[in-house]
Amino acid sequence: MVTIPEFYLGKNVLITGATGFMGKVLLEKLLRSCPAVKTAYILVRPKAGQNPQARVQEMLNCKLFDRLRDEQPDFKEKIVALSSELTQPELGLSQADKELLTSCINIVFHCAATVRFNETLKDAMQLNVVATRQLLAFAQLMKKLEVFIHVSTAYAHCNRKHIEEVIYPPPVDPKKLIDALEWMDDGLVQDITRKLIGERPNTYTYTKAMAEYVVQQECGNLNVAIVRPSIVGASWKEPFPGWIDNFNGPSGLFIAAGKGILRTMRASNSAVADLIPVDVVINMTLAAAWYSGVHRMMKIINRLHRSMMLVEYFTSHSWVWNTDNINMLMSQMNPEDKKVFNFDVRQLHWAEYMENYCMGTKKYVLNEELSGLPAARKHLIKLRNIRYAFNTILVVLIWRVFIARSQMARNIWYFVVSLCYKFLSYFRASSTMRY
Repeated sequence: MVTIPEFYLGKNVLITGATGFMGKVLLEKLLRSCPAVKTAYILVRPKAGQNPQARVQEMLNCKLFDRLRDEQPDFKEKIVALSSELTQPELGLSQADKELLTSCINIVFHCAATVRFNETLKDAMQLNVVATRQLLAFAQLMKKLEVFIHVSTAYAHCNRKHIEEVIYPPPVDPKKLIDALEWMDDGLVQDITRKLIGERPNTYTYTKAMAEYVVQQECGNLNVAIVRPSIVGASWKEPFPGWIDNFNGPSGLFIAAGKGILRTMRASNSAVADLIPVDVVINMTLAAAWYSGVHRMMKIINRLHRSMMLVEYFTSHSWVWNTDNINMLMSQMNPEDKKVFNFDVRQLHWAEYMENYCMGTKKYVLNEELSGLPAARKHLIKLRNIRYAFNTILVVLIWRVFIARSQMARNIWYFVVSLCYKFLSYFRASSTMRY
């Protein structure tokens, strides 16, 4: 089979969610490791008074693209930003942009989604389900489309203990739910949300499961693959270790703990931390598109793995996912592709990765210099000593209370025994006198 870079040779790629965490890593890796790719079209909505081009320019100036900038100084010429709103009919594209995309796109990566766990059901359905339906309908018009990659989540079916590499039918038909939500007011939607999502912990996992079903039901003749990463964390190796740019998931946990804000949290010692580095997910995603494109068949790539959740539900439970397709995909790759598009986490040194992750949150999220590490360590040592002192004082107080209560219990016992003895003595004396 052709290598992965050969597969992307001369291809036009469409990426949604390119300004998000995974989307921008996908864009960087695609351009850097597949330099022969022709054009990367990214759909971006105007935001905070910025047009799509300005938002993309700001994104490309971040540290993530430093390595790409050094290796391919002209990489920006391959990126075309188009104004779009995925929840709108025909994605809110202009007529010229629609004609351009339908005539040239070879591969679609659908990464756009809301990842907020507390999103209202109506908004989550719009962003995760309606947007997916709109994109699928548009993809049906693409004359040269070879592969449609939909990025889901390993927790889409977290209401099940064992999760197969299949799409499970939802309890409610997505189209009927979308129609019903259009006329419901916010209060009514809030009232029925808990009943609808059932055993799932939030609207995010519920709507991502809905989106998978929509992909299956409405893909038509499209060659589709679904990628299910677990909790996506900082980079393992690429473009450099520990890169992260958000507070989501474990990042917020590491920052809060590192700053001494978070001292305790509820979790289960037996629950598995399903954390996966972002570059592993992106390498696997690009490999999945390669495999699906070469074999021309629908593949469902079920991503499991790793991580800690700030949400109690995920830190207190464990799941089992199959990885047969992952192993199969890896076995199909030649040694060079396995090296360039490495997603074998068995090679990952977790202690080193977690250290880089923590350093990444400090450097890239908080924008703090690593030169401040000695002071930060002293601060943490100080907080630790305060905690130890507090715990010691607490133990001493509990011990004193216990001793005091024990002494009181002994006094009461002695009083009761003495009273009984006196009573028995009086009883014997009374009996003797009567006798």
